[in-house]
Amino acid sequence: MPKTEMSKTKTKTKIEDDRTSLKGTLASVFLLGLFLIVTWLGVYFLFMDRL
Repeated sequence: MPKTEMSKTKTKTKIEDDRTSLKGTLASVFLLGLFLIVTWLGVYFLFMDRL
């Protein structure tokens, strides 16, 4: 059976949706990484202060 035009537009829409959701994922990963770095630095400086 021949492919219809509808199937092409669904594929394009799905690709666009995937790209937008990855932007939120990237922002979340950066925020989590920043939180971990700040936490580790805080613990390190606290340790150095108590020596």
